[in-house]
Amino acid sequence: MIEIPALRGVATRLSAGQSVRVVNTFGQQVVDTWAFAAADLSEFMSMEHTRIFIGRIIPQIGDPLVTNHRRPILTLTEDTSGGIHDTLVAACDRWRYELLGAVGYHDNCTDNLAAALGALALVPPETPSPLNLFMNIPVVDGNRIAVLPPVSTPGSYVTLRAELDCIVAFSACPQDMVPINGAAMKPTAAHYEILG
Repeated sequence: MIEIPALRGVATRLSAGQSVRVVNTFGQQVVDTWAFAAADLSEFMSMEHTRIFIGRIIPQIGDPLVTNHRRPILTLTEDTSGGIHDTLVAACDRWRYELLGAVGYHDNCTDNLAAALGALALVPPETPSPLNLFMNIPVVDGNRIAVLPPVSTPGSYVTLRAELDCIVAFSACPQDMVPINGAAMKPTAAHYEILG
């Protein structure tokens, strides 16, 4: 198992047919997740395109996650976490924390993506809206969103199969100002492993 350190991001390469299992080690940690086509980083997993492709806002087992070119890049093949994930909310960034009242620099998923890809000598063309694994952002009253703690439990996991050669990146979300990472609002590490 490879650690996704608390507050930080990591990236790895996957070949088509390989899978990656993302483990919520301590149970309440959101993991922002991105995938970029290895042949062209300007093609990437897109939540906007995925929602219309699968016809729902939360992917289920068997659902493909598609790119901005509407091609499957990952498929959700296993989920022991309770099945609650988010496809609506952008990655946190310096401006999000400033709006929440943070003073000075605050770790954030946007910078974590850049650092994770930078470790592979890659530069993201932009910060796509991520698949926020384990994040609990229900739509209420048909039009409003709520921010609730994850329903995932320690050791629960999601497995994603690569449909294209790709680079996947993960950020153990640093959010500690609203209960995205649980009522304690204390970010923790998560882990991943490559299968196949």
